[in-house]
Parts: sequence; C-alpha cells; structure tokens
Amino acid sequence: MKITGPAALGASSSARPSRPASGFSLGSAPSASATGAAAPTASTSGVSDVSALMALQGVEGPLERRRRAVRRGGGLLDRLDELKLALLGGEADEAALRRLSRALQEERPEAGEEAGLNAVLDEIDLRASVELAKAEMRRADPRTRS
Repeated sequence: MKITGPAALGASSSARPSRPASGFSLGSAPSASATGAAAPTASTSGVSDVSALMALQGVEGPLERRRRAVRRGGGLLDRLDELKLALLGGEADEAALRRLSRALQEERPEAGEEAGLNAVLDEIDLRASVELAKAEMRRADPRTRS
C-alpha cells in the first residue's frame, strides 16, 4: 500500500474490514486529521523524555564526585611511582612521563566540601607538576644529553 498524503490514510487495498489490533475498542475511531495531528506531538514528547532521562543520569552526587576525585588522585600517585621506579633504574622513561602528563591533564572533579581531601589532591597535583617540570629541565640541559 502506498501512502501519498493525508487523504490516502483511509484508503486500503484489502477487502477485509478493519478491526483493532488489541482486544478492546475505545468506541469510535479517531479521524485521519486527529491521528495526523497527534503523531508529531507524541514523537516530540518521546524525545524530550529521553533527553530528560539523559540529563538526570549526568547529574553526579557528592559521593560520586568524591570517588572520582580519589580515583584520579590514586592514578596520579601510580604514575608518580612508575616514574620513580624508572629513575631509580637509571632510565629516563618518556612513556611514564607522557602517562603522568595525561593523568594530570584530566579534569579534576572537586571532592565537595571536604577541605582535607581537596588539600591532599592539591598536593598530589603539585608533586606531579614538579616532576614534569624537572623532566623538562633535564631535557633542556645540554650537560645531561649523551
């Protein structure tokens, strides 16, 4: 069946009488113009419902922000340990420096109103920044090149 516009909605090529797909009826069937007007509204409300649901999923509570902040701080400490082990082994591990730099550039979620945790995270960020600056100075110093 080919539908060419609103007037063709009532036309059917089959000879069977139309009956509701479900086992019940609402009394009288809506007209073609009422059905056509309701369709855009239904699809628009469906989209707004999905976007509202997505927005609600994006909202973080203070506990989740704290967890993410602690996870980021722990990751930075892990990268600093990798760098320490590479330096103690006598090798300049550029890959460890790149991983540390990437971890430091990640967005830092605030841990809420926990001043102690925020202070520790600030110190971790500072230590990582100092190590990256020291590595940059080693690269720029002509005496350290072989």
